[in-house]
Amino acid sequence: MFRIAFKFIRYDVAKSLGALAGIVISVFLVGQQAGIFIFLTDAMRSIVDNNKGYIWVTDETTTNANQLSPLDVRKGYEIGSLPGVERVYPVVIAGAGAKFANGTTSGFSLIGSEAPAFAGGPWRLYTAKPADMIPEGALITDFYDAKALGGLKPGDYFEVNGKKVYNAGLTRGARSFGGGLLAFTTIERARYLANIPTNKVSFYLVKPKTGVLEATVIQQINQSITGVRAWNADDLSQVTVKTVLATNGIAASFGSLIGFAVISGLVIIGLTLYSAAIDRIKDYGTLKAIGATNGYVSRLILTQALLFAVVGYVVGRGLAEAFRLGIAQSGTLFFFPIWFEYALFVITLVISLGGSVFAIRRINSLEPATVFRG
Repeated sequence: MFRIAFKFIRYDVAKSLGALAGIVISVFLVGQQAGIFIFLTDAMRSIVDNNKGYIWVTDETTTNANQLSPLDVRKGYEIGSLPGVERVYPVVIAGAGAKFANGTTSGFSLIGSEAPAFAGGPWRLYTAKPADMIPEGALITDFYDAKALGGLKPGDYFEVNGKKVYNAGLTRGARSFGGGLLAFTTIERARYLANIPTNKVSFYLVKPKTGVLEATVIQQINQSITGVRAWNADDLSQVTVKTVLATNGIAASFGSLIGFAVISGLVIIGLTLYSAAIDRIKDYGTLKAIGATNGYVSRLILTQALLFAVVGYVVGRGLAEAFRLGIAQSGTLFFFPIWFEYALFVITLVISLGGSVFAIRRINSLEPATVFRG
């Protein structure tokens, strides 16, 4: 069957390449759009996913870790007094404006964490270590943000809200959603630079005592302390993504683009295979005249479509991987999870085999004798 199908494919190389191109383009577009969507959703939950070893405590109305209401430091003392709590770590997040030596300006989000544990940041460390934030004026910025930050290099001085600081080191790929660029420092310096009152924090990270279940501490906090909500990190991560997607058009936008890519592939390969079937109608008629059933002919066309699908998937997936590696150079970092690989292959099969239905219906309706008349 494969040998005969391959001969049919070779019969008209131009149409075969056209069908293959339709699949390749569809696979690439699906991979491209899905990759950017994965990057954005990873950025939405980045701050939570990089601090999963703790219980999160936020304002009671919070359902998005990227939009936090300030908490009073007294809440931290109350949390620390609970029997199952080992340690409470305050974290401050604040927007700030920076001016650089070359005259350019930029805004970023400051994340301030408490020494020496520095729970809450930084993450994805590259040339820096957390202790580098301790010296006076020290901030850690990201490798990929250097161009946006006026060509900033480690050791360079600049101003944040009119106050002198310096770049103490780099992370590589630390990202957030909606907050722009990230810079890390101590909690005291973040308050000083962004004019945050000393009695306010953005959220708390809580470490349970050894042997105490996380769920038990979460229940203690939620039942005994008003105005706050304790979260399992995975739960907050999922709720954050759901909240962001529900309040903007990101999901609809990427979903429509992926749907368009699939439909385009179906139409292209469908019309191409149909046209190829019409060109070879005498061959199909001959097969049916010598005893080939509609089932056999259908399998023959489906086999051709399967060959197109396999080759198209390999080429299209390779182009999608090249795209991923290309935009990674600018800091847009993401990875395709294994489930996506399977899903993309299934989509490829749907495009290719679904498109072959047009040709199958035409050939199945063919009366063998008609190809020999005239």
